[in-house]
Amino acid sequence: MHGEAAALGAGTVLNALATGVGSAFAIDAETTASVDLDDSGTVDGDVDGAPDADTRLIRRCVERVVERFGDGQGGYVRTESEVPMAAGLKSSSAAANATVLATLSALSVPVGDDDDAVDHETACRIGVAAARDAGVTVTGAFDDASASMLGGVTVTDNAEDGLLSREAVDWDALVWTPPARAFSADADVERCERVAPMARLVADLALDGRYAEAMTVNGLAFSAALGFPTDPAVEAMPHAAGVSLSGTGPSVVAVGERVDLERVRNNWERREGDTWMTTTRTDGARVIA
Repeated sequence: MHGEAAALGAGTVLNALATGVGSAFAIDAETTASVDLDDSGTVDGDVDGAPDADTRLIRRCVERVVERFGDGQGGYVRTESEVPMAAGLKSSSAAANATVLATLSALSVPVGDDDDAVDHETACRIGVAAARDAGVTVTGAFDDASASMLGGVTVTDNAEDGLLSREAVDWDALVWTPPARAFSADADVERCERVAPMARLVADLALDGRYAEAMTVNGLAFSAALGFPTDPAVEAMPHAAGVSLSGTGPSVVAVGERVDLERVRNNWERREGDTWMTTTRTDGARVIA
């Protein structure tokens, strides 16, 4: 009873902490999960390269899938990731999505649009529920999870786990990740709620398809609310179509044309941390085996 799957990291258009409405877009950085089920009744796990990592989320994802589709199985889950942890690039959502799909595969439950299959939105909501169980998210992060699972850019109502819109986008993306890390569950929700008027403006822009403008407004508002510098975004604005603090930080993501983003890269590479170029993805998460 073995399954493997991969899901995508993502960048932020709108942080959902202020109003419960959020928006994110998938990027070409993958997390893979390998699940082996047995009759032990208990689930263990590990994260490749991070022996001290908290595995509550991925273990709870396996448990949630087994509770719904299995027969009391336990087993082992292991994740490997190109998405840096606690960097605002939706590593938890990617790990949850990949683990849910891998567990479904291990149980021989089909995933897709056929009548007898579990659709990707349903699989995504299982991971979101597990994230709430594990306490790794404040909002439930359906915005992040839906972008990771479905690909493209999504706008969601996280209070209802409702998908408000989804659209394909074709951007190059430049990511700067400083050495510091920030965990979503530790974010100052009260300060974020103070920028709710700006968040509502960002939601209107996103629902109107003006994603790049939306993410720039979001980035300025939430950088201020969460105590991150706006200098990287200001450096990018003359060249990028949009730029934002991603999630609750600390990463900053700029989108646009590669030739323009290379000019931003020249500035960002002077900063401490990692700067890397990628692209958006529209295909979403997938079962590997």
